[in-house]
Amino acid sequence: MIKVGLLGAGRIAGVHATAISSNPGSTLAAVSDYIPENAEKLAAAYGSTARTTEEIIADDSIDAVLIATSTDTHSDLIEAATAAGKAVLCEKPVDLSLKRARECQKNAAANGKPVMIGFNRRFDPNFAALKSALDAGEVGTAEMLAITSYDPAPPPIAYIKVSGGLFRDMMIHDFDMANFIMGEAPVTVSAVGSCLVDPEIGAAGDVDTAAVTLTYADGKIATIRNTRRAGYGDQRVELQGSEGMLQVGNLVENLMVKSTAAGVVSAKPVLFFLERYMPAYAAEWNAFVDALNSGGDLPVTLEDGVAALAMAEAATQSVKTGQPVRLADV
Repeated sequence: MIKVGLLGAGRIAGVHATAISSNPGSTLAAVSDYIPENAEKLAAAYGSTARTTEEIIADDSIDAVLIATSTDTHSDLIEAATAAGKAVLCEKPVDLSLKRARECQKNAAANGKPVMIGFNRRFDPNFAALKSALDAGEVGTAEMLAITSYDPAPPPIAYIKVSGGLFRDMMIHDFDMANFIMGEAPVTVSAVGSCLVDPEIGAAGDVDTAAVTLTYADGKIATIRNTRRAGYGDQRVELQGSEGMLQVGNLVENLMVKSTAAGVVSAKPVLFFLERYMPAYAAEWNAFVDALNSGGDLPVTLEDGVAALAMAEAATQSVKTGQPVRLADV
């Protein structure tokens, strides 16, 4: 049985608490949060105990920690936990700073404990099926990839100010998906961004609408589109291969379609990412536990996290300069 300390007690931590408690091979041993009352409430809901982060990391009986705290704490906590002999699953991104993330990667490697980054979309059964079909050669070799990721509504401005920006906070999932599906990182990143949803987002120094083009050494092309506001929600992937196409559409609230003289109506897509990707969060945790128990490779690594963050940094630079950025130069 893997005893787990959950660092953070916010909205996403609740999803992880469910995943930890639902796996027969793990138990939620303790919860911490910078607001103690939040930790106490979440711990009580799962029959666990609220403790400080320092106590959890120092407890030799705890085997692993799941880091669901604010991004500016991730690198420090990864290093502290691995130094204490604990395995780590950390929410994305690794850090707001690419330089600091690379330092963390080096230090965690020296500590010798496994670290997995929480790119849960890899574990979505639909995207995983697309990847498997591509790898099996069912549509030949990949040529073009298109990723659409639209959120139903922007987060609070207070969150925007500390998030690291759309590319590090939102599109970083899509950067990792591109790496996952294509099986490699691009050579160049070209980005454009605008503030069309809320002028306060622009005043906070961020964009809320963006498109990125990735180019690869062999000529492959990938495009990513993000917006912070799409009332219907939109999460789609399309892969054009040399011998066909693979597509994953939106998951809808139900499969009923109403057809009348007035028209044809179907249900809306599942809106919020917590509901849309709930099965993916569970599969992600199960994969982490399986890897720890078997001693096998983690399906997502700290290296993957740094690679996606480098693409976010390149996109940020490209928006500022109006020029493509070589990934090797960031």
